[in-house]
Amino acid sequence: MPDDFSRYFKPGCVHRQIYTDPAIFEIEMRRIFGCAWIYVGHESQIRKPGDYFATRLGRRPVVMVRGEGGKIHVVHNQCAHRGAMVVATDSGNAPEFTCCYHGWTYHLDGKLKAVPLNHGYPRDFDTGNPQLAMTPVKRVSSYRGFVFASEAADGLSLEESLGHMATSLDDMIDRAPDGEIEVAGGTFKHAYDANWKVYFENLCDAAHPLFTHRSSIEAAQQQSDAVHSDGTGEIAIRQMRQNGAPYSFWEGQVGIWTYPNGHSYLGDYHDDSKLVAAMKDPVFRDYLNALEKKKGKKEAQRILEVRRWNSNIYPNVSLMSQFQQLRVVHPIAVDRTVVQTFNFRLKGAPEQMFRNTIAFANIVNGTGSLVLTDDLEIYNRIDIGLSAQGTEWLQVGRGYQSDQPDPHGGRKGINSTSEVYIRNMLDAWLGYMNGTPAQPARAVS
Repeated sequence: MPDDFSRYFKPGCVHRQIYTDPAIFEIEMRRIFGCAWIYVGHESQIRKPGDYFATRLGRRPVVMVRGEGGKIHVVHNQCAHRGAMVVATDSGNAPEFTCCYHGWTYHLDGKLKAVPLNHGYPRDFDTGNPQLAMTPVKRVSSYRGFVFASEAADGLSLEESLGHMATSLDDMIDRAPDGEIEVAGGTFKHAYDANWKVYFENLCDAAHPLFTHRSSIEAAQQQSDAVHSDGTGEIAIRQMRQNGAPYSFWEGQVGIWTYPNGHSYLGDYHDDSKLVAAMKDPVFRDYLNALEKKKGKKEAQRILEVRRWNSNIYPNVSLMSQFQQLRVVHPIAVDRTVVQTFNFRLKGAPEQMFRNTIAFANIVNGTGSLVLTDDLEIYNRIDIGLSAQGTEWLQVGRGYQSDQPDPHGGRKGINSTSEVYIRNMLDAWLGYMNGTPAQPARAVS
């Protein structure tokens, strides 16, 4: 296969093969997930020495662990003896890691600590040999508690890679009156039978809700406002009704912004009545008072005026800062993807706000959600459709003629239904695949 992947692109179009070809997927695992900064987890998941969280870099199992002295390590979850996965639980606390196959034991930083039956090996066998460790990932960096790792020995720093998109992470944390957030409330995990890229291409798609979520929109529109609710039902109805807003709303009041290295965010698409209702809510008033007390009225106002929906940090994490949600995408195969959803608690905020976060997760991102299940159906239909004897070229050109520069070094759609964010991700994809991730090529824009 030639190294120049530009042949899969034409102005405003992408070839369907990049979503269906197993050989291309294998290259993605090396050149994107084996090179880019990949989100691993949050520091609140490993507060004490010995706390660990098992996850993946692409398909490679890794462990994020808090070592002695508080240092964070990310090591490959593989025993150097016979290759078995060492850590089998999702999270926990351990003074050391021991492989259940033959008992090889490792320090928290991955260095080999002990080998049972340590005799009879070749003369050059040395337990201090770095090649006998649970190999550390080459680079690990944390931005305000969000931990990323990269298999590349050098390249852009995490801050350089994030660029202006770091402000979405800032927004998540700034909303906490005490300036700290923590992962809480359990994890949703779901899978679908389609390529990992279609998930990101849907998250900032302002054109699909009116059609994809029609059933839940109609159900919410038929629901009487007089029905008693503990508040969680109100969240559900408001969310589902808002998905049914006309295109005049989507195109004129939301906004879509993109930035180098594949990042993007969609503006919040809830109308101003949401904010008016919030001001009447005693829980929100208590929250506002706490925020103003800790940060001052001017800063509190600035924080609450940031209104973003999904923020995509390419290639594997998306967050909703207003609703304290974060989703991590794990590619498994060219046609199989697993997604995990995490919830965050704002320190210093009323406890009811966290309950609302959990309610929102159940309604929008949960495995039994009336909203998520619509999207999963679409992902599967995309995979089935791409195998049909149909067009070879997929259209991603909406907004192609009208997108504009952004003052922070990116591009924005003149209206929020532009597919500029898809073209931006494909620019980054082409840059990584052609070996020039620091200077993404302009593939379809």
